[in-house]
Amino acid sequence: MLVRRPAVAGSFYPDDPAELRAAIEGSYLSRLGPGLLPPAKEQRKGVQACVCPHAGYEYSGPVAAWSYLWLSALRKPELVVIVAPNHYGIGSGVSTFREGEWATPLGRVAVDSEAADQIVKLTGLVDFDPEAHRKEHSLEVQLPFLQQIYGTFKLLPISLSFQDVETARELGRGLSKMLKGRDVILIASSDLTHYEPAEVAREKDMALLKTVQALDIEAFYDVLEQKRVTACGYGAIATVMEASRLLGFRRGELLKYANSGDTTGDYAAVVGYPSVSFE
Repeated sequence: MLVRRPAVAGSFYPDDPAELRAAIEGSYLSRLGPGLLPPAKEQRKGVQACVCPHAGYEYSGPVAAWSYLWLSALRKPELVVIVAPNHYGIGSGVSTFREGEWATPLGRVAVDSEAADQIVKLTGLVDFDPEAHRKEHSLEVQLPFLQQIYGTFKLLPISLSFQDVETARELGRGLSKMLKGRDVILIASSDLTHYEPAEVAREKDMALLKTVQALDIEAFYDVLEQKRVTACGYGAIATVMEASRLLGFRRGELLKYANSGDTTGDYAAVVGYPSVSFE
């Protein structure tokens, strides 16, 4: 069986299981976090879609915790789909796993082979290519948060080197067809502006997040280009926006925005972190 080993355990998050669980709990209870531990009090069914950051836990963990507290209102997901950018450009432009497991310090997560086959057939643009995922952190760092909530679950991992609007729309359409009527979690993994002064990053990121909340993909790509927003997972966000729109969602809600300076105290060159839910 193919097992995808952790690439960033011990750097982006602790490689000791007890320390990792403590780091996750600390993210929820941080001054930047929601201040509550999952599960959420309300219970929901159907597709739960969100945007979640993917930096090291000490930087973006508290913002990610807002997304995961919100997601925890779905008690037993049939499937977790994570769409994430390929920072290294290794392998296929749009890739998933045919089968196997993803390992973290908290255990293993099984790939949903049936879902993988479906998305390949529905889109015609997704390839089976584990190599594209080998070094990538943007999907991996989401898994321990999910394991802390759910224990075991089925995973459909999708990595994007191609992040153009046509790819996002086609992949979003395929996901909407596959997920409709199911109790599923759909996550877009992305940070926002990289290495600019905090006030500049916030102005750019708020402009982009306004289009995300409106589910307006054309405006989203316009703002990306016009303001030169260096969001690393913009194609992942657009994919989940398109899927959400086609599934009947009407808007996004900004749960939390912060930047790396809010943790380090250095606001001269920050990275922006978003938590957005779709409803």
